[in-house]
Amino acid sequence: MSLLDRRHWIFDMDGTLTIAVHDFDAIRAELGLPAGRLILEALAELPERERAVLVARLDAIEFELARAARPQPGAARLLAALRERGASLGIVTRNSRENALCTLDAAGLAGFFDPAHVLGRDEAEPKPSPDGILRLLDAWQADAASAVMIGDYRLDLLSGRAAGVATVYLDPSGRFDFATLADHRILHLDDLLLESFSREDGGAPR
Repeated sequence: MSLLDRRHWIFDMDGTLTIAVHDFDAIRAELGLPAGRLILEALAELPERERAVLVARLDAIEFELARAARPQPGAARLLAALRERGASLGIVTRNSRENALCTLDAAGLAGFFDPAHVLGRDEAEPKPSPDGILRLLDAWQADAASAVMIGDYRLDLLSGRAAGVATVYLDPSGRFDFATLADHRILHLDDLLLESFSREDGGAPR
């Protein structure tokens, strides 16, 4: 099956549909979290009252970033082409749903997604759990063989692998540090429309 023939497409948001702007080291420092730890996992270990204060601060930081979001080059073209083919479109993000919707609106991509199919950290277990992907597949009454997960980081690819869907790794730098977790690698979202991507056992994207 051609990748574009798959009918169910699930995207990471920050760094995938939008240009990456999050400085996670700076966010950890502002929240007083240990360097190198995943933010949500570090927050989950804190006492409830302290966690609530820091989660509110995290929401505020991410909201400011969301308001300034810019679309990844080719994002609107790809989403429009997929919608024209009748594909289901969804998002699984470690951000909050509210900030995800704000991000999509700022980036001019909100019209492509049903808000019910935008799952944040409160609607599903955060990636690398496959929970969000599986919830979307259930909502669409779809099987994993007909679905694709696209992301720019290992957590996205790990969640896709765990859910059994095809994984697409976007890395404009061309380094592809997590290539072993991806079925396909792309430098640009437009590569998907051109089908100029590489498989995990192939060469670099054209």
